Amino acid sequence: MSQKHLKEVFISNLNGTSLLEISLGLSLPPLCLLGRGLLLILYYLHYGKPLNSRKYSLLLDFLVLVSPLLFSCTVLSPIIFLMPAIIAAFCAGIFTTIYSQRKQETRVPFRQIVKDFQKTYLDPEYIPAITVFRVYVNVLTAISILAVDFPQYPRRYAKAETYGTGVMDLGVGAFIFGNALVCPEVRQKSCVTQPRFANLARQFFSVWPLFFLGIGRLLSVKSIEYHEHTSEYGVHWNFFFTLAFVRLAASLLLAIFPKNKSWIVAIYLAVLYQLILNTTSLKMFILHGSNGRDTRVGFVNANREGLLSLVGYLAIYMASVQVGLCLLKRRSSVREWLEAVCFLLLTVVLLFLFLHVSQVHADPVSRRMANLSYCIWVVTHCLTLFLWFLVTDLTLVFTQLLVKGSSVPCCWNAAKPPMTSTKHETETVPRGREGKEKLHICLISAINKNQLLFFLLANVMTGMVNILIDTIHSKTAFTLCILHLYMFLNCLIMYILHAKNIVLKFW
Repeated sequence: MSQKHLKEVFISNLNGTSLLEISLGLSLPPLCLLGRGLLLILYYLHYGKPLNSRKYSLLLDFLVLVSPLLFSCTVLSPIIFLMPAIIAAFCAGIFTTIYSQRKQETRVPFRQIVKDFQKTYLDPEYIPAITVFRVYVNVLTAISILAVDFPQYPRRYAKAETYGTGVMDLGVGAFIFGNALVCPEVRQKSCVTQPRFANLARQFFSVWPLFFLGIGRLLSVKSIEYHEHTSEYGVHWNFFFTLAFVRLAASLLLAIFPKNKSWIVAIYLAVLYQLILNTTSLKMFILHGSNGRDTRVGFVNANREGLLSLVGYLAIYMASVQVGLCLLKRRSSVREWLEAVCFLLLTVVLLFLFLHVSQVHADPVSRRMANLSYCIWVVTHCLTLFLWFLVTDLTLVFTQLLVKGSSVPCCWNAAKPPMTSTKHETETVPRGREGKEKLHICLISAINKNQLLFFLLANVMTGMVNILIDTIHSKTAFTLCILHLYMFLNCLIMYILHAKNIVLKFW
């Protein structure tokens, strides 16, 4: 059996893991982010200044934000249920140290601290959780696309063949979700009027790199006979094409329908698609081809998974647009964001109930078809992850109130509300994103600045590692070294580009 065929078998015919394991795993990135923030505040408490060393900042960010995730999806996966508790206990210990060692003049009663916390002003134009969510989806994707080729990566985390909930199945949908959160229709101010199809024209211009990347991936994979999982998207299709077509189709729908009704469009698409799957032969066509024997003759047969799953991904995108519009409503205080957290929590609970009903009465989750259950599952878990990041940000804001003058990159900075007079306004408005980035060279900011490049670089490095190394028979120590080196090089390149203020975007 050839090496190519061995690797294809290694990533095929898998069934995923449980919803509980994925839900617990989603708490790890926010807990890592919380731990990094608490360590920076503790450093400020002890030394009276922020950590300004770029070398040590990069090392801290990588060791706390990235490395635990690498271990969690490899050698520590057998104890993944304990990992959130371990990291949470570590964070609790740091918080307790900060609370007990804060300066004497800031030792106000705890009840007063809570009151001040609720009244704290937050920059309404900046929601760090959106940035962190999109960056972490990229980081987790980069880790998984290479780690899946090593035996230390649990097979239950890889993409399921037909039905199932693997970690990588969620990653594909989360990528769509993250793109929709910052699409032009969401970022456009409600008071601004422009031609109805202006955003569609803008999307045509912005997605052409995705088409070229899709064609480039197709040609490179075929030319070097790189291993493929055909039932993932098909023979010629890949995720770059999916992302490009979904963005274009969504812009067209948003030009026709009111964007604040995008959730209705999402429900209509997902439910109608599921009805067609259940009442026609479409499901059998996707799973077994037009002749029932998994034929790949003809373009549609060859790429049926990639083409027909576009409907489900479009539904996820439209639902995410509604989420983005909800998040960008002007909120300028902690109290308002606490209310938003409660609303999101209620939404997540309801979606979990809908997911259970859908799996029982319609169809189990299937990333291959992007059916109704898959759409609900992706939106539910993405909201769960985003909710975790919001809670993390608010916790760090509370901790900053204990240590006056401290700040955490890619997090809200506590501040007094802006005054009406011009004189005081510049003094009390919190530092914006530009100001924070000048003070802190942060790995999250670095990746955020060149997200597409980060994703592309991860794909190229993954291909190189697979060509040069027999990943299937790699030992544990060697695997961990390769994965850490791969992620560190990727992060280091983003970090250097960010430090030199270089954005490699030319479209």
